Amino acid sequence: MIRKTALALLASALAATPVAAQTYRDRLPEDEVLYFLLPDRFENGDTGNDRGGLTGDRLVTGFDPTSKGFYHGGDLKGVIQRLDYIQALGATAIWVGPIFKNKPVQGAKGQESGGYHGYWITDFTQVDPHFGTNAEFKALVDAAHKRGIKVYMDIVVNHTADVIQFRECGDCSYRSRADYPYSRRGGITGAPINPGFAGDDNHSAVNFAKLTRPDFAYTPVVPEAEKRVKVPAWLNDPIYYHNRGNSTFAGESSTMGDFVGLDDLMTEHPRVVAGMIEIFGGWIDRFGIDGFRIDTARHVDPEFWQAFVPAMLARAKARGIPNFHIFGEVADPEVAALARHTRVDRFPAVLDFAFNQAVTDVMSGKGTDRLAKAFAADVLYEGGEATARRLPTFVSNHDAGRIATFIRQALPKIGQEELLQRVRLAEAMMLLLRGVPTIYSGDEQGFVSDGNDQDAREDMFGSRVPSYNDNKLLGSTATTATPSFHPAHPLFREIATLAKLRTSHPALTRGRQVTRFASEKPGLFAVSRFDPRTGAETVIAFNTSAEPWSGNVQVETGSTTFRTLAGTCPASAAAPGSITLSLPAFGYTVCAAGAPK
Repeated sequence: MIRKTALALLASALAATPVAAQTYRDRLPEDEVLYFLLPDRFENGDTGNDRGGLTGDRLVTGFDPTSKGFYHGGDLKGVIQRLDYIQALGATAIWVGPIFKNKPVQGAKGQESGGYHGYWITDFTQVDPHFGTNAEFKALVDAAHKRGIKVYMDIVVNHTADVIQFRECGDCSYRSRADYPYSRRGGITGAPINPGFAGDDNHSAVNFAKLTRPDFAYTPVVPEAEKRVKVPAWLNDPIYYHNRGNSTFAGESSTMGDFVGLDDLMTEHPRVVAGMIEIFGGWIDRFGIDGFRIDTARHVDPEFWQAFVPAMLARAKARGIPNFHIFGEVADPEVAALARHTRVDRFPAVLDFAFNQAVTDVMSGKGTDRLAKAFAADVLYEGGEATARRLPTFVSNHDAGRIATFIRQALPKIGQEELLQRVRLAEAMMLLLRGVPTIYSGDEQGFVSDGNDQDAREDMFGSRVPSYNDNKLLGSTATTATPSFHPAHPLFREIATLAKLRTSHPALTRGRQVTRFASEKPGLFAVSRFDPRTGAETVIAFNTSAEPWSGNVQVETGSTTFRTLAGTCPASAAAPGSITLSLPAFGYTVCAAGAPK
């Protein structure tokens, strides 16, 4: 825990440390501190767009602020109004949840929900009217840029909204290529179709021109009212979709099945590749955004990404954006699975689910070697440790849930104060260790969710959802029923302090990381990070135990004197190659050595 004396020392250190980059465009991806928000759940800046210009009940407009599964009213104007708050937290880049026009409501009768999250896209060229307009998104990007804050868009290429239906069934199970080949209608005994089509492994336009019938597995049907609902217009043709039924998220269905009913694009098709490059390249051209988080990246064939990613980087470079950051969502805690997508798909980075799992384990009472093992596997990524420094790290998000929730589930008898201490330490790990720290809105206000998905998508503005408002927040007597933008909240202050520390010291952004100590039990986890310009060492140590820890940590023999950046540090090494540290329960320290002589 940072004490007042440490905060004073930190303020002094920050004042003496120049910022490395000249402008926001000069900053590398690893220089950023990301803040992730869903526009619908952040701030309502314009109540006039709450229903998205539609009239009727919630099954028409999608708006019901009392239900966790419908629109609540947050919008882009609200984000603009809260830029002071985001900047005060120390964020240097904003990852904005998908803003594209969505199908307002979908789902079986009695199971409907709204597209507030942004992942049910119908128009890839326009902002959803619930969130505002294209002009208002441009205003947000421009306003952020004036403050030196980057803006990352959350994009989807895997699927669209659920528009295509199948004549044979409603909730259709997956039908494989072996049982339902492209060359037969409705199975291997069906009538011959698509003569000359050589299969989806041949990605040439000549080959796909021979795929003219989409009814090889099911018979796709588009309701009359939705025949032209998708934009650009080519997206309305079922020939550009897999049409094989719901994914089981295993085998070939992982990339060819519908994601819980959503229309799965045939990303092997060259028209789809070209179309998506044009769609998202257009957003770069028009708005000058700074990066993409790519949803459901693992459910798209590698060849698509091998074309799409370099095209986006080239488009950004032509627009004068040299450090455009692209990272894919690969929801897997295994480093080998994550790394595969940087090698085969050639993603520059992926969301670091392995880090998330390791921190969750460690802060739930398991050994600190979980972190050491995750970092030891950094060499598996294409580009090795340099790529690992660009992986967005997180302890909470809108899909997986919040760190506080998982700690409480693992330790059901834990008290509020200890839970706060553990969450604080988890946030410190994210902000001080390698990777790009990604703060999920609400964590800095002590949100404790009931679970993941809808349960972890609380409103930052005053909520009307009972299951949100009955949660007991950390570090506060408030509830989510009132606006949650308190800069005095202890977690906000801690995160803001550490964010400034991180961005002021190159060792903490671009620095190589070496594990110094880990154990199969709770307690010490220590690393050294090195300034890429001077080679100066910064020692970072965390105590994950409820008991104080004291002892020696290995350092470089040339690191002889130290200054305190956080916690408590000795003025000098105990001996060449060793520093003596004392950490309180759930405490941490950051000790900076001078440049090697």
